[in-house]
Amino acid sequence: MSTENEGNEVPQAPSAPPAPVDAPAVPADSSAAGSAPGSGGSAAGPAGGSAGQEGHAGAHSAPAHAPEHAANHAPAHAPAHASAGAPQGTPHAASGAADWPPPQPPAMPSYATGGGSGSGWGASYHPQEPKPGGRRGGLVAAVLAAALLAGGIGGGVGYWAAERNDSDTSSTTVAAPDTPADVKREPGSVAATANNALPSVVTIEAQSGGGEGGTGTGFVYDTQGHILTNNHVVASAAEGGKLQVTFSNGKKYAAEVVGRAEGYDVAVIKLKSAPDGLRPLKLGNSDRVAVGDSTIAIGAPFGLSNTVTTGIISAKNRPVTSSDGGQSGKSSYMSALQTDASINPGNSGGPLLDSRGAVIGINSAIKPADSGGLGGSGQSGSIGLGFAIPVNQAKQVAEQLIKTGQPVYPVIGASVSLQQEGTNGATISQEGAGGSDAVTPNGPADKAGLKPGDVITKLDDMVIDSGPTLIGQIWTHKPGDTVKITYERDGKEHTVDVTLGQRKGDS
Repeated sequence: MSTENEGNEVPQAPSAPPAPVDAPAVPADSSAAGSAPGSGGSAAGPAGGSAGQEGHAGAHSAPAHAPEHAANHAPAHAPAHASAGAPQGTPHAASGAADWPPPQPPAMPSYATGGGSGSGWGASYHPQEPKPGGRRGGLVAAVLAAALLAGGIGGGVGYWAAERNDSDTSSTTVAAPDTPADVKREPGSVAATANNALPSVVTIEAQSGGGEGGTGTGFVYDTQGHILTNNHVVASAAEGGKLQVTFSNGKKYAAEVVGRAEGYDVAVIKLKSAPDGLRPLKLGNSDRVAVGDSTIAIGAPFGLSNTVTTGIISAKNRPVTSSDGGQSGKSSYMSALQTDASINPGNSGGPLLDSRGAVIGINSAIKPADSGGLGGSGQSGSIGLGFAIPVNQAKQVAEQLIKTGQPVYPVIGASVSLQQEGTNGATISQEGAGGSDAVTPNGPADKAGLKPGDVITKLDDMVIDSGPTLIGQIWTHKPGDTVKITYERDGKEHTVDVTLGQRKGDS
């Protein structure tokens, strides 16, 4: 499943580094080692979307500045692709006695000629396009490619070592004193944190009544068997479908949907027969996260369960609009944590951890490269722009879903445009969905004196640059909260307090 919105263009990376300028001349008696590296909808929205008007829904295009969303929910049919580059550099000989250094291996060994284009070790390796037939075939091809490359390197090293093994029978090899069983991971290390968290992270296989589905991730929320994940991971199985959860030890359990929040892109499912000894992951405080903090992401990218990647918090409060790829035509909004930890299709719903192993977010979206991913499959991979729902918001939504089965959204009772229209802010629409009032009579915005055409530029201290940004910021609050809204009317700036109302359920 892939979900996308418009986003800024990402320039293609060069296929090879540029040649250096004015490189120094190489002495005639020396040689150099060569290398050649081988929508917007709204939770409730009228013609643009709503920052809080009840009872409206629609699919609209996201603003041009919004990060593009690729739901990290790997379709079951998506092939896996891999590419491997030949090792960089070729051995070179030095002048000296005839028997030392020994002769080097051929510059183009026979086992290195079949894996690339061009010539020499540095040639790029281009895998063949995988044949139709599912992800498994693509994965096998990738494993074989890696095995062939490893074999080539091993052969070259063996040849060179054999030539060196003349009359000298001594060895300078030093054995490590510790066996693998003796190696201990320091508390707080990535290895220790991942090892502690993996038993509480699950791979989710969702299948609709028609047999379609895909793979995502989730994590244990409580000892009763509730699993927290993304709505778009389980949406296909919500009505008449099947859910299966697999733990890191390989044990599988049937599950069912407890509740879904399309606007938040959060869902809670529950194991039908929860085992004893479930270990919920500890929840952190996403409000206290700082840019530069270390992150650990765990998930099943392209179906590869129990994958651990690391990075940092790249930004906070990043406005992200996403859709579920056309399943419902509705969009979700988040004021996201941005991370450069590698996140790919299949990571959706998995935990984003801090260095202590506490959950600070739910991995939900990526901004993919415009090329469409490896092999032209249409499924993009990570370019270091991943987005996670802050855990404070996710926890609040999860508790609502467990308690009532439906979400509750804070609203201001005004429809806003979801597209940039030459203004730097969120413009209250002239008309609501189906010709309704853009500002709900006697609603929060109406009571505060807001009118159609007003341009909202700030919510508390947060700058608002579009309708989706406004919605995402409102949804970080709870119904009943009072927020300060700054808006422009007729070229003059005004500030008012607005007490948020509420809307129950997705509509």
